[in-house]
Amino acid sequence: MRYFVTGTAGFIGFHLARLLLAQGASVVGYDGLTPYYDVSLKERRHALLTENPRFRPVIGLLEDAGRLRQAARDAAPDIVIHLAAQAGVRYSLENPRAYVDSNLIGSFNLLEVVRELDVRHLIVASTSSVYGANAKIPFTETDGTDEPMTLYAASKKAVEAMAHAYSHLHDIPTTVVRFFTVYGPWGRPDMALFKFVSAALKGEAIDVYGEGRMERDFTYVDDLVEAMARLADVVPVKGRPVVFDGGRDSLSPIAPFRIVNIGGGAPVGLLPFIDTIGRHLGVQLIRRMLPMQPGDVPRTFASPDLLAALTGYVPQTRVDTGVRAFIDWFREYQSGSEPAARSANARLRRPAARSLRKPKAPVSRPVAAVVDIDAA
Repeated sequence: MRYFVTGTAGFIGFHLARLLLAQGASVVGYDGLTPYYDVSLKERRHALLTENPRFRPVIGLLEDAGRLRQAARDAAPDIVIHLAAQAGVRYSLENPRAYVDSNLIGSFNLLEVVRELDVRHLIVASTSSVYGANAKIPFTETDGTDEPMTLYAASKKAVEAMAHAYSHLHDIPTTVVRFFTVYGPWGRPDMALFKFVSAALKGEAIDVYGEGRMERDFTYVDDLVEAMARLADVVPVKGRPVVFDGGRDSLSPIAPFRIVNIGGGAPVGLLPFIDTIGRHLGVQLIRRMLPMQPGDVPRTFASPDLLAALTGYVPQTRVDTGVRAFIDWFREYQSGSEPAARSANARLRRPAARSLRKPKAPVSRPVAAVVDIDAA
């Protein structure tokens, strides 16, 4: 199987490419190596991927329509997975233009390329941020998403709408996947876990926004990419929705287009999350409690029922396990021990089989928001 994946030097794209390569696929990775955060981290991810002869990197921006088109044509992919985007909820308040250029114009360029190719399946990354301050929980794929609270969320909602239009007009089988607070080794430096661990090891205070009144449905990155790899084989077919208890398929009535949440359906309070970090580091994190930030939402809570119906799989890695794995990787990465970092990453890949469980009911507990807690 041949894949064309955008954003392979990024956090999620790196892990997805590693999994696809481990499964025997060939991957062409397209990435702009933009300086939103430390480019050397992106380069180190790509360097590990290029150790596999079935991975070929192409450096280019989504906004460069000509280079993107040529790279995709040369790849001749069976499946296209679009992960590249300007990420970050709070950064969209500082630099909104970046979200228009990358997420809107860049995604338009990709859709134009895909309609020229004969692809089996297009998978497009989106985010739980599109649910805004949805009061209904858990969030299901058929819930309304017309009240985004940041330009980041609005740009991803727009990408979803554009992908649906192209799916309808050009009969492109398309699955949009909504990510819920993805975390794990090789994560972005602007993400909460990375920032908190870095600050704690330096004895610095962490900023805890919202006065401790939020929850997040954390998704460990290995679980996320496992779900995506499984969904790649579940190609939407117009007029053939999946039937399952307690829910409704998001399959469009007019296009081979579906939206799927990838989350475990088990929100965790952020103060307990911070306590978990401190326990594994063996330190007490110094907390600077601050008011709610613009664009923050009180809770994210995925319904994993559609994902389970389609793939027989639900993310299940406990936060305690995932945080420990991140800290192990972080220490090795900071020490510059590349062989150790490589072996640590390999240890994290577990067998794909999981038993399903029902999503837990939300628990009321004090929690805190952080910089940038929403990784996707």
